Amino acid sequence: MIQKFKKIAKIILSKEQAAFKAPISENDRIQAQRVISWFSDKGDETLRLDYELNENSLVFDIGGYKGEFARDIFCKYQSTIYVFEPLKEFYDICVKRFINNKKVHSYNFGLANKSFDTEINISDNASSIFNVEGVKTKIRLESIVNFVQTNQIDTIDLMKINIEGGEYDLLDSLIEHKLIHKFKNIQVQFHDFVITNPRERMEKIQNELSKTHELTYQYDFVWENWKLKSHE
Repeated sequence: MIQKFKKIAKIILSKEQAAFKAPISENDRIQAQRVISWFSDKGDETLRLDYELNENSLVFDIGGYKGEFARDIFCKYQSTIYVFEPLKEFYDICVKRFINNKKVHSYNFGLANKSFDTEINISDNASSIFNVEGVKTKIRLESIVNFVQTNQIDTIDLMKINIEGGEYDLLDSLIEHKLIHKFKNIQVQFHDFVITNPRERMEKIQNELSKTHELTYQYDFVWENWKLKSHE
């Protein structure tokens, strides 16, 4: 989602709003201000990709979109990657991208706190089940708890979550079912403006995560990462 704010951020910094064809909403202005430091620090090329991974690692890419993150992680580490993308058009792109790669597995469903069918508002990489306007299509979401338990997965070395508001319920579910310790790194983009009381819910989750994980980087409502605490 944050990529769409890069141009707005540049406009705000240069004070050239007239160069932007559409009016800039207050919400977009707030988010654009937030991403300035992220892009200045080149977070997409550094922080999001710098992990202690190798060819034996397992990565969950939740909200796979067109597979760019999975591609970059695989090119750097050759890890096994599960890509979860509920929108058929983006899932098809992932399948085509990784058709000859036996270590990257694409699933045409998302992960959530429970299994159910729902509708999603189609808005490119900002598509969300929480938006009420726009073109919608049906998608399938599966319980992350059931998926992990059914597939007998003991350790996920990195879980990337970018699901436009669904991250709150998903993380709550993992914490409630005491499975959060299975994830060595949790890279998550918390989303504002799409749910009620986002900061309150985010801070509650962060407080729970701090019991098992430690924060390695944080850009408010942009990207942050939690690393499992060492028991040594």
